[in-house]
Amino acid sequence: MSRAALLERLKELQETPKFRNRDIRTISAILSNEALARHIAVCEEQAAAYGERQSA
Repeated sequence: MSRAALLERLKELQETPKFRNRDIRTISAILSNEALARHIAVCEEQAAAYGERQSA
């Protein structure tokens, strides 16, 4: 995935309820593409878990 696509996905995650009041994007400036992809994966896992807890 290109860096632009990764940053777009991170922007989408920033707007989820889990991360709405937290800054998860600034760190992207110093991360390699591989590290950025891992950061996004972790954020996606956390957002999904948060959504499941809110639904229960």
